Amino acid sequence: MIVFLHKVINKIKDGYIKEMFIEGKWILKYVKLYRKSVIFYILLGILGTAMSFASSVASKYLIDAITGYDLSNTTFIVVTIIFMGVGSIATTAFSSRISAKINLRVDKEIQCMVYDNIMTSDWEELNYYRTGDLLNRLTGDVSTVSTAVLGWIPNLITRLVQFIGAFSIIIYYDYTMAVIPLISAPISIILSKHLLNKMKSYNVKMRNVSSEVMAFNDESFQNLLSIKALGLCDYFTNKLRAVQCKYIDTSLEYNKFSVYTSAFMSLIGMVIAYMCFGWGAYRLWSGIITFGTMILFLQLSSSLSSSFNSLLSLIPSAVSATTSAGRIMELTTLPHETIKTDSALHKLIKKQSHGITIEIRNLTFKYKNSRNILVNVNIYAKPGEVIALVGPSGQGKTTLLSILLGVIKPPPATAILKNYQGIICEASAATRPLFSYVPQSNTMFCGTIAENLRLVNPAATDDDIINALNITCAYEFVSKLPKGIHSIIGEKGCGLSVGQNQRLAIARAILKDSPILLLDEATSALDVETEERVLRNIMAVYQNRTCIVATHRPSVLKLCNRIYKVENKCITQI
Repeated sequence: MIVFLHKVINKIKDGYIKEMFIEGKWILKYVKLYRKSVIFYILLGILGTAMSFASSVASKYLIDAITGYDLSNTTFIVVTIIFMGVGSIATTAFSSRISAKINLRVDKEIQCMVYDNIMTSDWEELNYYRTGDLLNRLTGDVSTVSTAVLGWIPNLITRLVQFIGAFSIIIYYDYTMAVIPLISAPISIILSKHLLNKMKSYNVKMRNVSSEVMAFNDESFQNLLSIKALGLCDYFTNKLRAVQCKYIDTSLEYNKFSVYTSAFMSLIGMVIAYMCFGWGAYRLWSGIITFGTMILFLQLSSSLSSSFNSLLSLIPSAVSATTSAGRIMELTTLPHETIKTDSALHKLIKKQSHGITIEIRNLTFKYKNSRNILVNVNIYAKPGEVIALVGPSGQGKTTLLSILLGVIKPPPATAILKNYQGIICEASAATRPLFSYVPQSNTMFCGTIAENLRLVNPAATDDDIINALNITCAYEFVSKLPKGIHSIIGEKGCGLSVGQNQRLAIARAILKDSPILLLDEATSALDVETEERVLRNIMAVYQNRTCIVATHRPSVLKLCNRIYKVENKCITQI
């Protein structure tokens, strides 16, 4: 027996079952977090099951009383049946309400946790995932897990109580009748390992292809203007059909497996039901049991068989939940940005009004699994200076700015920030508050203009916002909008031109009032005159600001103190 148990344990530790065990433990920590509610939910389920059994037994005595023409206890039995029926309905309704509340709380908590992990994960690692895949994990997978937190263990215990209760009542009246419904157990156990592996495999496929569909849709909507402009609507529509065909094929493959499995188990259940009916009819014909006992047998044998099948049906839901848990765990285990604060950083931030000097020292950098992007790079920029980074696309200008922002981790002692007192810190995620940044892409969000600008400075007044807009020559068009700074713009600044959105983005960076300003092709959509006015305004108002501009435009260069050319992995001053 001990040898057999060891073999079973070893099998559990192998392959998919081992993965499910680890993922199940992860779900269990949320079950523990809401253990009081889970226990209460379990007790409600047990109470409902007990009422159902009481109603079945009472029905037996009612039928025996009627068929035996003994109506002395009929009123009491009828009242008991009605009371148990109403109680069962009330318990079910209350359970549903409790379940909905807890599911929403768990869903919200896990979703916030996953969202937070995504937001703070290492940028390079996160780039391996498509946006649609992340959205699918954040919504679909989280919903599956939150449902399992309150659904799986309570259902397991409730169904076990139902199974044991039905079995105990039946065996009290007839031993053979109790054994018949269990005939399917050996068959189910024999098939379980094969079914588990199949279910896990199909669930993984379904989740992946679902993520692929969502990722495609998300990418299409984000680039809708480009798709229309390039005349690619038909191409993307056909591509969507191809992605959907893949989803349909995978779904039908899983459905085929589910249908065959369900049909096989239903056939076994039907055979057992007929056997129970036949045995009950024989015992009734033999005069060994009453007609009421016969009805009770049929009810409880059905309950026994259904509870056993329900226990088996928990396996697919467990597989689905653990598969989703595994996909969520994959995100939670991504390496996070390192945010270390020390006394030097605090002093740097405290004295930032005096300006910050940037030094890039002998920087050599490459992304994971790629060749060097930058080799032995040296750059120097002090407060009050405007430094230009020029060069062909794809040579590393944006990478260099990402290193300064701490989005990408550089080698030690290569990206240095220094104040007038000589206090130094290495550029990292922790030093990001010292930077204002305007990226190449449009970064306006759905909401009012004021809300967009206050993202970086919630305490900013309307006058502060208007001042920043004036510096970037944006108030010229904002003042003409129906509600001024309180006018609503769409996602990615929909309703405004690219140049207008760029000026708003620069105004937001100005409003943050950080000692370092990074502009990554931030004026590319502005005309030369407006571009020059914006840059001169910035230089005039914020004389202690260190400004680095990545650009292709010669018109910017005449305003710069130094120009660095980025080409062939190297940077040279020109």
